[in-house]
Amino acid sequence: MLTNTTTQADFTYDIADDGAGLPARAAIFGEDEGLRRQIAADLGGAGFRAIDGGGLRALLEGPIAMLGDVVVVDCPVLGNRGIDGMMLAGLARLDMRVARSGAKLIVATNMAGLDDVFAVLDQSNPQILVSPSRAERVIAVGRVMGEAGAARLREMGEEDRVALLRLSQQVEAIAHSLDRMGHGPAVAPAAASDRTLGEMKRDYRGPEGGLVAGFGSARPADHGSGPALPDPQVVRQIIAGRQARSRFFDAALFGDPAWDMLLDLTAAHGEGTQVSVTSLCIAAGVPATTALRWLSQMVESGIFIRVPDPADRRRAFIALSDKAIAAMSAYFASLRAPILQAA
Repeated sequence: MLTNTTTQADFTYDIADDGAGLPARAAIFGEDEGLRRQIAADLGGAGFRAIDGGGLRALLEGPIAMLGDVVVVDCPVLGNRGIDGMMLAGLARLDMRVARSGAKLIVATNMAGLDDVFAVLDQSNPQILVSPSRAERVIAVGRVMGEAGAARLREMGEEDRVALLRLSQQVEAIAHSLDRMGHGPAVAPAAASDRTLGEMKRDYRGPEGGLVAGFGSARPADHGSGPALPDPQVVRQIIAGRQARSRFFDAALFGDPAWDMLLDLTAAHGEGTQVSVTSLCIAAGVPATTALRWLSQMVESGIFIRVPDPADRRRAFIALSDKAIAAMSAYFASLRAPILQAA
């Protein structure tokens, strides 16, 4: 009789600390108790001290006593009705508490809950994950702790922030590759996320493969005294041309989410339409979690602005800032002749 003598590899890490040499604490909230235990085990293996905060109702009722250096919240939406209003109130309360305490917030949801979550979390600069795999959750916790450490050492400039975003994108790609290699149940969430995003990309395209305009009610396109933006149809043609490359090459070769989002918002500005967070993530052409990190950075840099929906506090749109409009206008003015000839 043969016996299995293979030694199992040990993938645990050294103890993560909070900057003072103490084990970093990660508080975990979510309705699925089994998932909370799984996240706690994964973070424990990565050197964090996990704290089970309980169900999401704990965010709304009574004091939020169990707050760690990192707070991880799981709040997916079943169906297309969005997140319950009481739950949004709990998330808003947590958002304020985290912002005051200096902790780091990570919230996992799905595409159906993305707009609601983004709109209500506007103070703590959270990291939002969309249908994450187990690996992505651990990477997200490590990332926010790394950012906190970097901030203690020095203030990051724009070049540092972009470099960190690109590094995060590469690490996320590695995580997806590991999941696809068959590491147990971690494969399913990643695959589900890809399918959902792919389906929404198809919905975002019109019947002829062109892009559908952004969501929401119209708003006037106001051009300043400088050069004007090109006709939005020209911008849509550029976008369609960029997307056509994926029919002939691997789409991963052309990942440039910041530019794709800039183009989409430029076209929407000319069309007088408002663009939802979900719509913009689809336009970015990368996994939604990656798109959200770039979107947040663009907001923080003053290139994008959040536009609250006055008719619905559960919704926020994204638009170009005045300086971004001026920059895009100048860019297209420098290329106007060849673009118009090609069109």
